[in-house]
Amino acid sequence: MDSFIEPTRVSILGNEDIVVDYDLWGSYIINDLLTNVPSSSYVLITDTNLHDKYVPSFENAFFAITTERKVQSRLLKYQVPPGETSKSRATKTDIEDWLLSEERDPPCDTKSVIIALGGGVIGDMIGFVAATFKRGIRFVQVPTSLLAMVDSSIGGKTAIDTLAGKNLIGAFWQPSKIYIDLNFLNTLPKREFINGMAEVIKTAAIWNEEEFEYLEKNASRVMAAIRNAPDTSGQRLSDVRSIIKKLVLGSVRVKAHVVSADEREGGLRNLLNFGHSIGHAFEGILTPQILHGECVSLGMVLEAALARHLGFLDGGAVARLAKCLSSYGLPISAKDPTIRRRSANRKCTVDQLLSIMAVDKKNDGKKKRIVLLDSIGKTHEKKASVVSDRDIRVILSSGVLVNPLASSPSEVSCTPPGSKSISNRALVLAALGEGECRIKNLLHSDDTEVMLNALVKLKGASFAWEEGGKVLVVKGNGGRLEAHGDELYLGNAGTASRFLTTVVTLAASETKDFSVLTGNDRMKKRPVGPLVEALQGNGAAVEYLESKGSLPLNIKAGQGMKGGDIDLAATISSQYVSSLLMCAPYANKDVTLRLVGGKPISQLYIDMTTAMMASFGLHVQKSSTEEHTYHIPRGRYKNPPEYVIESDASSATYPLAIAAITGTTCTVPNIGSSSLQGDARFAVEVLRPMGCKVEQTETSTTVTGPSKGTLKAINEVDMEPMTDAFLTASVLAAVAQNGGDGKTTATTRIIGIANQRVKECNRIKAMKDELAKFGVTCRELPDGIEIDGRTYADLSKPIGGVHCYDDHRVAMSFSVLGNIAPGGTLIQERECVGKTWPGWWDTLRQPFGAQLDGVDLEAKTISSDVQQRSNKSIIIIGMRGAGKTTTGRLAASVLGWQFLDLDEHLEETAKRTIPNIIKDSGWDGFRDQELALLKKTLHERPTGHIFACGGGIVELQEARQLLMDYHRAKGLVILVERDIEDVIAFLQIDKTRPAYVDDMRDVWVRRKPWYLECSNYQFYSPKAPSTSTTTPFNGLKRFLKIITGHNDPLETLKAKPESYFVSLTVAYVAAAAPILEEVAVGSDAIELRVDLLEDPQGKGKSPSVEFVAQQVSILRATTSLPIIFTVRTQSQGGKMPDDAQQDIQDLLQLALRMGIEFLDLEICLPESTLQTTSQSKGNTKIIASHHDPKGTLSWSNGSWVPHYNEALLYGDIVKLVGVANAQSDNLSLNQFRDWATSAHPSIPIIAINMGIEGQLSRIQNPFLTPVSHPSLPFKAAPGQLSAAEIRTALSLHGVLKPRSFYLFGKPIGQSKSPAMHNHLFRATGLPHKYHLHETDDAAALEPLIRSSSFGGASVTIPLKIPIMDLLDEIDPAAQTIGALNTIVVDRTRSSRTHTGKPCLIGHNTDWTGMRLVLSNAGATASPSTDHNSSSSSSSALVIGAGGTARAALYTLYEMGFSPLLLLGRNRERLQVVKDAFPPDYDISLVTTATEAKAAPPPAVAIGTIPADKPIDGTMSSLLEDLLGKRSGGVLLEMAYKPAVTPLVQLAQGRGWTTVKGLE
Repeated sequence: MDSFIEPTRVSILGNEDIVVDYDLWGSYIINDLLTNVPSSSYVLITDTNLHDKYVPSFENAFFAITTERKVQSRLLKYQVPPGETSKSRATKTDIEDWLLSEERDPPCDTKSVIIALGGGVIGDMIGFVAATFKRGIRFVQVPTSLLAMVDSSIGGKTAIDTLAGKNLIGAFWQPSKIYIDLNFLNTLPKREFINGMAEVIKTAAIWNEEEFEYLEKNASRVMAAIRNAPDTSGQRLSDVRSIIKKLVLGSVRVKAHVVSADEREGGLRNLLNFGHSIGHAFEGILTPQILHGECVSLGMVLEAALARHLGFLDGGAVARLAKCLSSYGLPISAKDPTIRRRSANRKCTVDQLLSIMAVDKKNDGKKKRIVLLDSIGKTHEKKASVVSDRDIRVILSSGVLVNPLASSPSEVSCTPPGSKSISNRALVLAALGEGECRIKNLLHSDDTEVMLNALVKLKGASFAWEEGGKVLVVKGNGGRLEAHGDELYLGNAGTASRFLTTVVTLAASETKDFSVLTGNDRMKKRPVGPLVEALQGNGAAVEYLESKGSLPLNIKAGQGMKGGDIDLAATISSQYVSSLLMCAPYANKDVTLRLVGGKPISQLYIDMTTAMMASFGLHVQKSSTEEHTYHIPRGRYKNPPEYVIESDASSATYPLAIAAITGTTCTVPNIGSSSLQGDARFAVEVLRPMGCKVEQTETSTTVTGPSKGTLKAINEVDMEPMTDAFLTASVLAAVAQNGGDGKTTATTRIIGIANQRVKECNRIKAMKDELAKFGVTCRELPDGIEIDGRTYADLSKPIGGVHCYDDHRVAMSFSVLGNIAPGGTLIQERECVGKTWPGWWDTLRQPFGAQLDGVDLEAKTISSDVQQRSNKSIIIIGMRGAGKTTTGRLAASVLGWQFLDLDEHLEETAKRTIPNIIKDSGWDGFRDQELALLKKTLHERPTGHIFACGGGIVELQEARQLLMDYHRAKGLVILVERDIEDVIAFLQIDKTRPAYVDDMRDVWVRRKPWYLECSNYQFYSPKAPSTSTTTPFNGLKRFLKIITGHNDPLETLKAKPESYFVSLTVAYVAAAAPILEEVAVGSDAIELRVDLLEDPQGKGKSPSVEFVAQQVSILRATTSLPIIFTVRTQSQGGKMPDDAQQDIQDLLQLALRMGIEFLDLEICLPESTLQTTSQSKGNTKIIASHHDPKGTLSWSNGSWVPHYNEALLYGDIVKLVGVANAQSDNLSLNQFRDWATSAHPSIPIIAINMGIEGQLSRIQNPFLTPVSHPSLPFKAAPGQLSAAEIRTALSLHGVLKPRSFYLFGKPIGQSKSPAMHNHLFRATGLPHKYHLHETDDAAALEPLIRSSSFGGASVTIPLKIPIMDLLDEIDPAAQTIGALNTIVVDRTRSSRTHTGKPCLIGHNTDWTGMRLVLSNAGATASPSTDHNSSSSSSSALVIGAGGTARAALYTLYEMGFSPLLLLGRNRERLQVVKDAFPPDYDISLVTTATEAKAAPPPAVAIGTIPADKPIDGTMSSLLEDLLGKRSGGVLLEMAYKPAVTPLVQLAQGRGWTTVKGLE
């Protein structure tokens, strides 16, 4: 203490009660308290995380100091659970009861002082305790988080949370002292530190630009310090101690000043809520995964954008704020990958956000008030400003509706942002140069932000903003860069990617040996090949990481460029040329750059680059003897003191085009004829010929359009010098007229723009496709586009809006058209304009007066659970003999798609067999033809097809790359596998293909890794156990429905009041097949415990991927239940070793590749495994689980909350399993489940306790409770019950109420239904009874079916039709069939005719039963239309004309069979049945031999005639003819007796498979 320097004090409300410095905790605080806040009782309250770290030492110091000072004061201590859940009424009550307890001896009184040690939760809650205890006692704040230090600890706001929301109950209660010990920040986790920085940046943004500049200047130093691991020694922040203190003091002083002026938040204090209005709305949806400061960061960017939209804030200030936030690791967009990952991609709809904002306490009634900036460091008003919902909605929405201008100003002056092309070049040149350069009018956009961030990470330069963000000061590092190591993510910034490709080759290897350039999906398709090839040829080590010719690239450090001669193909992009030109001075010797392959594209941009290089001190010489050749000397750039960026000429075309299309005048004051940019010609060479008046000086351009609707079409215009402007010209051409008379249409032809096909998108195709939505006809040309103009009044309204392809120029071009297009034009992807003109929509609103409306396109896909449906064609690969063709045909049948065997297709197109092709062309020639056919087929049939490839397709690297690219682009490539011994046995028989040159096993071993990398799914063809009532086909059907997104078992389970999954504890699935159906009865899913499997090939080891794949396939072929794939580790109560991480990851990936319905994912696994699994899950639903078999966690103290929050990040379902030591633990669990369900109602939770005491929790868990079965070898967990036991318990407790079920009809005395139903009720533990109720009077049943105990009924003749009038609803199937057989009670809905009674719905389940039996028998409709081929016929036959025949016709139609043949004796009755169905059923009557002969061969037949007598002679003859047309069909016999009916005998005699309807 001798060397202790008096800490800094800050005044608040007239007293210096805030103390800020390092090393306050302990002696200083104790002495200051005893002196200035004296009390006989100090109560130190903190959370359990902080207690052991800080309380013991404080307690020892307190005892020593009070003893030394002879002060009679005691120190009491209390701990609360950590986290937001403790900020509750319950915790507050517990603390108050503890304070009042006699055990305190004496209890605390009005003179006691509470010390709140912790973050915002502790400070808020303990402050509220102090405010209300004994009507208010003193307390002091000791904040331990940065957020609490600069925000919540200052100002006296105290509160607790309720179910209705956060901080809704509380009081203003000022602390007596606030001790801010900055040393606590040494132990603060990195994310928590960054979280607090949001409030520091906020305060500077609203109050003090100098503080903001200080933040900008020191971002890299602060971030470098906090990336160090937290420690208690103080070393972590030792290099930035003074910086941290200055930053914290700056925020503290501002908040103290504001609170002193406006303690009760009357107006000025509202300023502290900058970013909070929108930020709190995000927080209300994304908490707790996204932290307060992270949400406020999002809010600040959006509220700044709102101020820009309203015309108060300069666009540069918005970019500057976003850059500062980003530099401190804070998110600036809700689409930030980290936000999406942490929040499990939870959507925030605009309506949700506005709804939460509506209850903001700053609001004035229904008027929303938001803090708006006027500049950095200054707000628009000294209070929150009123903003309309319409303006807020525009800023928050992903789409924008541009309404036609009702009126527009006659003259507008508009200054576009700085040129993107010049801005990016200037940044590269200044970074490579030496000295400082002040860059003015720099474009603030996504593209330049990407470039700035990359150059900083490469340590190529340092940047600082001046003059409110209008000037960027670049201090170049003279070309001395360092490799980054991690990925440099460039989004869709094409200019940045091409320039940086060469720049990064100059980086040296200081700490990293390489750099990686990558981008979004579109960027990974954009070409960079010619540039890379030129660099590789000049000594640079550049490697493709995915597709050849595109990003991502791995660029080795220290290689650089050799210099000398470089040849470059420049016909695709001039950016390749500019990239090499700018970096060439740093090659090892002078460079001669030759542009080969024809005339370079966009010569003016090359000229721009050389002119700018000269401005930075290096002069390029264009060869006078060689065409398109440049000589670049070695050297270093010398930065000019100042460089002014010209406005973007491409962007300038949009405001000028608005003048042209609306008949008004627009001036762009800083682009004229002297511009470096080719697009500056647009006004003269395009708008003037279209009928506009154009006045252009050297520095300005003014355009006045003709009267609206009279633009003239241009016969042909070559836009090669200004290719980016062709989009603007295209939308004008869409409404251009012939001769300007406004009556006839004309065609505009634009040429010279071939390079626009490889920009952000294929822009030529994009314009053709999007203009078509307006009814405008376009034709693509090899290097251009033709557009047929039409009158603007005749433009169609684009259904669904304009898709922008994430292309800024598409969005802005169509917004021009939106100014006159009738009915408004919806522009999707509103934010994509940020690439070059972030404030474009604000410009439309302000000077042009456009009426804009936000459209929330995200709301259409609000649920993150929505299945990813795909109709992209599916490719099947695998060894010959694995079953590709069989699988493909079945898959086509399931999906209703077309199937194509590419081997057969190759033989058809080549008109030769494959052996002959190989004989004539060799294996290499055959492989080339095989690959060419695959490419052609994918191009011609991109959707709705199944392709089976030859087994050797993977032998070619190019083919492998094609397959990998396809599945990376969200296509489906399925590897079909079969046991290799079965494959070999088949191939020894099959002689239709050439024999393998190598040993088959060797071929399989060689190809296997290729098959795996080329596919994203795999299907193992099993042999179904003989005991199974399902088939491999059903397994394939479920697999396909999952991977294509056509089936979502989670939604089915969520609709059930209770659901269960049985845990399969067997070592080998096939051996357990006889009991599987029995153990699955009463369960909704079946869990495969992979860790319990015993691989016979690897005793004592983890089961192999191959073995597990077999087990999954057998299980899938044996049960129709969804499968839960679980690998339980030893620490989580399973058998898999915890250190077998690679084995676990391999098995998890196998589950995803096999299209498993549910995957149990332990959140204690490494983060890399969690990330990889969750990001590649496809349509598999993840059960994020955590088990606490040792009982270290408690449901009552919040210790489960971090695990729950972690599970939310990865899981579609959360599963938490604890241990109960007493029944009270189950009560606490229920309270936890109620809290979790209310906080996240869309995420189901499985929460149970293990052990005997925990069995009650299993009974009370409503969703997917894990259960056992007596027939299983053992229970998967202690205390596990069977589904029947749980239902019995629920029944005894009155949760499951007994119901009466019936069979209605007459005669029914011989029915077996009661015996079957009552057996199942007993087996499943249900308390219901099934009765016979014989009657033929439907009306007499009404009192019974409306009774409270009625549970449902089966209905047979003669009541199937008359009972329909008694019900509330009839399902579509029953309506179509014209009869029902089942009554279902829906207790979630009310009857429309009987008040207070549930809804009764009539169904016909005959058809679903028929479909199930036929599907199990392998009967499927072929998608082929070739009815001449008996092997592919989709015709089906129904025998009979009664009610069951109607159900049969409906069944076969729903299964996809066509045409349908209806055979019977009485033609009139058959005609009545046919007439009851729509024409598309395609029903043909068969009553004569002629009709039977003409009918196509049926693949399936359903018999519905009585079987107690022989079949009529005529019918028998007709049946013999029809069934004899093919063998291998399937007959479903609906007659129960005799066991073998005459119809069955007839079908079996014709080689048909027969199945009984009784099944």
